[in-house]
Amino acid sequence: MAEINCIFCKIIKGEIPCIKVYEDNKILAFLDINPINPGHTLIIPKKHSETILDTDKETLKNIMVITKKLSPVIINAIKADGFEVCINNKKAAGQIVPHLHMHIMPRFNNDGLKFDWGSKKYSNKEMTNIAEKIKRLL
Repeated sequence: MAEINCIFCKIIKGEIPCIKVYEDNKILAFLDINPINPGHTLIIPKKHSETILDTDKETLKNIMVITKKLSPVIINAIKADGFEVCINNKKAAGQIVPHLHMHIMPRFNNDGLKFDWGSKKYSNKEMTNIAEKIKRLL
């Protein structure tokens, strides 16, 4: 079900224009209007959900299948040196539009972009405790 104020739901309904690169009955892919590089594409399910946490398995599968299909085509079309795929989940992780979407971001050897988050060290004991908590919650 579409969300009334969701910009991606409005794009799906044709209320807001986009430059489509792929569409089927479940998925829409279009060029990002604020790309990190030319060819930066967003893949969205037509069924509204906010994050992977509230998206059904079939929809997630469809997004991944289309990501795999489109990635080499986009890379070849713009002669990129590589690419990244990414799903930001929730505002703290950089999600701007609260509608699940996968980014295919073409990369070039000298594009100047750095995705260096750094790292945070913690002890083996802390790592073991966290691993145990995760396993318990599974």
